[in-house]
Amino acid sequence: MEKSKVYFIKEITPENIIKAYEALGIKLPGKVAVKMHSGEKGNQNYLRAEFVKDVINHVNGTVVECNTAYEGARNSTEKHRELIKEHEWEKYFPFDLLDAEGPDMELDVPNGKILKKNYVGKDLAKYDSLLVLSHFKGHAMGGYGGALKQLSIGCASSAGKTLIHTAGKVSDQKELWNNLPEQDHFLEAMADAALSVVNYFKGNAAYINVMKNLSVDCDCDGNASAPCMQDIGILASLDPVAVDQACLDLVYNSTDPGKDKLIERIETRHGVHTVEAATELGVGSREYELITID
Repeated sequence: MEKSKVYFIKEITPENIIKAYEALGIKLPGKVAVKMHSGEKGNQNYLRAEFVKDVINHVNGTVVECNTAYEGARNSTEKHRELIKEHEWEKYFPFDLLDAEGPDMELDVPNGKILKKNYVGKDLAKYDSLLVLSHFKGHAMGGYGGALKQLSIGCASSAGKTLIHTAGKVSDQKELWNNLPEQDHFLEAMADAALSVVNYFKGNAAYINVMKNLSVDCDCDGNASAPCMQDIGILASLDPVAVDQACLDLVYNSTDPGKDKLIERIETRHGVHTVEAATELGVGSREYELITID
């Protein structure tokens, strides 16, 4: 079986994000959704709108996001829209809060390990293709966040996020913290949800991970830890499993002493299990060829 190609550029610049996308040799068809993290209020590590505007406009994309399932500045449409303005997400390109209004779109997960259905923002139906532009970093619950997290929790509506976090037990966000499951079941539910979105776009998708501001915490944390490692680079692939695996390998193989903190976060949450589960589901391959470009 041919290994998935993952392209790597060490220098992180807006121009090089475009170069990484171009290396994939794909022209995303029709109306392009660009899935990004809008950044919780107070977070200092998320990718800024100004930094990514060139690649968004290059693909003629609309940045898309969904509401959260936990307390904060993004758990209701009204609050989230205020933060979107504050973070200047509408200044340079179109922005679409996918689950601003219900009902959610339901995606089947017929062969899921945990989930049989996934709830995503209904406006996802307006798009023909998907560019997942992820800030790779740690995550308090998932161990790490990259392409697979953006496909799953990122595209999920508030109810969908609750369903994933509770491994299919409940979709009412008021019941979230009373129904947290065994860790591996949560990670498998993430893989299930990622599969449903990959299947929905039927190959019309591309994935870019930016390894910048490498904190142990996610951009959903308003009081995130400062980065613990130096920036590593930009990775791009047509395979979300391969691009996440390549990022994990770059962390483990780094000579940066700060990697120990990030590795501890990944391992204490068993983060690699999301990659394992996604591989078993056929989302992608952990076997890849890393191609460095200038």
